[in-house]
Amino acid sequence: MSDDHSLHSFETRAIHAGNTADPLTGAVVPPIYQVSTYKQDGVGGLRGGYEYSRSANPTRTALEENLAAIEGGRRGLAFASGLAAEDALLRTLLAPGAHVVIPNDAYGGTFRLFAKVVQRWGVDFSVADTSDPAAVRAAVNDRTRVIWVETPSNPLLGITDIAAVAEVARSAGAKLVVDNTFASPYLQQPIALGADVVVHSLTKYMGGHSDVVGGALIAADAELGEELAYHQNAMGAVAGPFDAWLVLRGIKTLPVRMDRHSENAERVAEMLTRHPKVTQVLYPGLPEHPGHEVAAKQMKAFGGMVSFRVEGGEAAAVAVCDRAKLFTLGESLGGVESLIEHPGRMTHASVVGSALEVPGDLVRLSVGIEAADDLLADLAQALG
Repeated sequence: MSDDHSLHSFETRAIHAGNTADPLTGAVVPPIYQVSTYKQDGVGGLRGGYEYSRSANPTRTALEENLAAIEGGRRGLAFASGLAAEDALLRTLLAPGAHVVIPNDAYGGTFRLFAKVVQRWGVDFSVADTSDPAAVRAAVNDRTRVIWVETPSNPLLGITDIAAVAEVARSAGAKLVVDNTFASPYLQQPIALGADVVVHSLTKYMGGHSDVVGGALIAADAELGEELAYHQNAMGAVAGPFDAWLVLRGIKTLPVRMDRHSENAERVAEMLTRHPKVTQVLYPGLPEHPGHEVAAKQMKAFGGMVSFRVEGGEAAAVAVCDRAKLFTLGESLGGVESLIEHPGRMTHASVVGSALEVPGDLVRLSVGIEAADDLLADLAQALG
């Protein structure tokens, strides 16, 4: 993290880290450097270290410096998507014969990457309940190089004790990777709790407006950051300058948005617990959630994601999604507008038949920042 911002509060870092005034004009917002190549002052004489925008671009540099600052890491790297970031990370950390422990509740695209892509070049994985450090320890073997965690998890909102699993990873000589997409760095700081690398889909809360696709890696260690940067350049799935600019803009309002997302989600979760057609509400802010105490310890608030199960099985869950009006039926999450989806048929269709298969009666909400009373009324009519 840059020394210039290391002592500032999160809110200040989110606005100022990486956002230096343009030296040419004094513009307070970094320009969009929509450029592929750069004039050199003689062969090998680079101005500011820029030669080709796959390798580095000033707009992307601004975002990457910001990412490192707000996650408390040594190096931030921005990619074209969250899965592009994950792919670069796995190719950096793993080799044929390696083993990974993954959660039994994870984003379907992450599982697909392990099961359909990474496994084909000789990397094995085991599935474990990462909310139980003992179960993670039992899944580790002498080939384990990575322990992968999502907390809160997608879509069942499971909670993993990051510090406890970090101890398991250290004792195994493995890297702890934490997908911090659901929480955002405003609500949770995995590196401070012992994570080696943080993963983000920048598409979600970091961008925050459903208008950009991107991914990020933030490394706790400078040497690992350099290795990741090498692979980022060698593989080439980098964030474009306009995408980087959009995410950088979104991060400036991340704290105020996350406060509102969390407040609205708490009200939604409480309403759902009282509804007669809802059989279970999955939200770490509820005292009855099995991960509530851990979440309260490692999170500033409980986030904007809520999942719930309904009477009547899969058909009833699909009907709720179809009847919603203010909650838009769509994949993704983390935007200012509220979304509703059926994970089993949508974001998690790739895990059907696996250990990560989700219940058919499950509905997932990304609670936006609209007026909470309007959201409650829409859910009430959708549930019938």
